[in-house]
Parts: sequence; structure tokens; C-alpha cells
Amino acid sequence: MSVQTAKRLETVEEYYFSKKLREVRGLAASGKPILNMAIGSPDLDPPVEVVQAIQDGVMMNGAHKYQSYQGLPELRLAISDFYNDKYEVTLNPNDEILPLIGSKEGIMHISLAYLNEGDEVLIPNPGYPTYTSVTKLVGAKPIFYDLNAENDWEPDFDSLLKMDLSKVKIMWVNYPHMPTGASGSTQMFAKMIDFAKKHSILLVNDNPYSFILNEEPVSILSVDGAKEVALELNSLSKTFNMAGWRVGMVSGNAKKIEAILKVKSNMDSGMFQGIQKGAIAALKISDSWYENMNSIYKERRELIWNLATQLGCTYDKEAKGMFVWAKLPEGVDAIPFIDRILYENDIFIAPGDIFGSNGKGYIRFSLCVTTENIIEATKRLQVKA
Repeated sequence: MSVQTAKRLETVEEYYFSKKLREVRGLAASGKPILNMAIGSPDLDPPVEVVQAIQDGVMMNGAHKYQSYQGLPELRLAISDFYNDKYEVTLNPNDEILPLIGSKEGIMHISLAYLNEGDEVLIPNPGYPTYTSVTKLVGAKPIFYDLNAENDWEPDFDSLLKMDLSKVKIMWVNYPHMPTGASGSTQMFAKMIDFAKKHSILLVNDNPYSFILNEEPVSILSVDGAKEVALELNSLSKTFNMAGWRVGMVSGNAKKIEAILKVKSNMDSGMFQGIQKGAIAALKISDSWYENMNSIYKERRELIWNLATQLGCTYDKEAKGMFVWAKLPEGVDAIPFIDRILYENDIFIAPGDIFGSNGKGYIRFSLCVTTENIIEATKRLQVKA
């Protein structure tokens, strides 16, 4: 007997990396020496203090029980202190912060809390594909707004104001931007907040790359009036090399956090206590952690710039985050280009097309690759390209 799947599945495809990585793993299993330069999964270790904290947390009384949907009070306090110290943002730990099992679940929770079928959502092009897939899964309609190099990958508000915004409920923004590395600014956020207020739009900034090769971390919540219309997602995945731990948070005014909690409390049963203890330790880490991590990424980025140049690409040396967004020579199609390199050189690079139509003609390198492997990739391309 065959049971028909829900119609919502007809609106989305399997995530590109989920599908493509099966192909890559198959090549590796057949003996191919694949170098994966596409995925932003940190290969560095978390701070030693964090690993120790989770080990200690496992042995604490009550560690293996269900935990609060709102997380430990001391975790919320640590997030509040972190935001105050790093972004100069004041958050009430009691009702303006909600820990998440990874910020990716926050995209779904926020969408379920605010979107009805037929509502519209402004989504950056290029941008994180999950914004689009979640929007479709909840029955809303994605409306793409253009980002391009000529405008430093920032929204064109003149173009936005010409759109029919009557059904728009949420606008997703993401600075420092993935995949391009555009940094954004408080001035840009101020324009966004003014725009959102005028059109009664919930503005959500997805902010996991603040501290990667970025000397001036910014939160949208640092702008006057932001809490009236904005939420911010953040994550420990990239900053502290804790991607597999699944620790994120959403912050904003109490009413909005309460709405998201209504969804979350019906979706999971709280985060493991030991992981929360590790997260607390991470949020209290000294500034030397960021300096040491970024020195490694800086060295890798220099090597990837050289590799990109070798492929005839151009790139922005002012870009932030853990990727290099590189423009291919004019007329080169990214998807057959990366497939040729995968099958001829055993190197996997992400095509820009997967991030939207404005990603055509670009490729994306991850900095989560050892210097040895970057050097090896450069040698392979010198020999075979």
C-alpha cells in the first residue's frame, strides 16, 4: 500500500548539499581522494574549557532529565552578558532570549509562529536556501529581493519600495552575509528597521558569522527601535566550532519571543543540560579565542585567494565570514565547472547557483579546510586544470 505524501513536499526539493554529498561520499567510497571545499562545517576543535564543561555537566544531578523549553536560566544570562559585551545590546534574560537547538530550527519556529498560508516573505537573492524551503513548507510565498555586487550585496530600498508589499509578513536578512561575505552596517540596519516599521514587516537577521574574520561585530538589535520590529538569530556553531552541538538562540522583545516559544514547546523537549553547560562556558571565553581562530582562517583565506586566482576568479578581499565568494570568468557556468573539477581533480566546490539566480557565475569556497588540503588542491589544479 502506498500512502500519498503531503502536498507541501511538492513545493521543495531535497537540500542541495544533502543530495550532492551522497554523490561525493560515493566517489570517496570508490577510492577517489576527494577534497571537500564546499561545506561550512568547522574542522577546528571547540575551546578546551567548553569540552570540559560538557563533560562535567554530564555528571551533574538531573543532567539526563527533560530540560526547560526556555533553557537554563544561567544560559540565558550568559547570552545576555555576551550580547551586552560584544554588541552593546541589552537583553532581558528572563523573556527576551530563547535558546534553540541550532538556529536553523529557529527559521522554522519563527515561520510557524507568524506565517499563514498565502502570506509573503522577502528573501535575499543570493541567500541561504532554507529561508525559501521553510517558507514554502508552511504554505507562504517567497518573494526574492536582489542583492548584487554593484550595491555591495545590500538591499536596494528604492526597488523594494516599488514592490507590492501588502502581503509581506517577514523579511529575512543575513549579515555578515552568506554566501557573499558582505559585512552590512548599522546604517543599513537602520534603513531596514525604518522600512519594516512603515510596512508592518517582521525583520529577522540571521547572524552566525559575526566573529569570523570580522573586527566589528554588529547586531541589528543595537539600532534604536529595532526591538519593535526585529528579531535576531545567532549560533555557537561557527564562532566556537560547535556545529554538531546544535546551540543557537533567538533574541527580541518579550512578546515575539513568547510567540516563538508557543511553537518550540510543542516541537522539542529542551536542550541536553550538558550541552547547555558547554554553551555557557563558550559564551564566557576570553577574546584570545577569537584572535587565535581568526589567525588560522586568515592563513587559509590567503591560500584560497591564490587558488581562486589560479582558476581565473575575482573576489572581494574585504568580505567577512568563513567563505570566499568568487566570480568566475565571464560566460563560465558554475555547475558544469564545479562538476568538471570534482570528477577530474577530485575537489568539491559549491556552485553559486544554489543560493539563488544572482549567484550564477560564482563559486563558494569554505575556510573549513586545512592548509595542507588547500595546498594539495592548488597542486592538483596546476597539474590537471
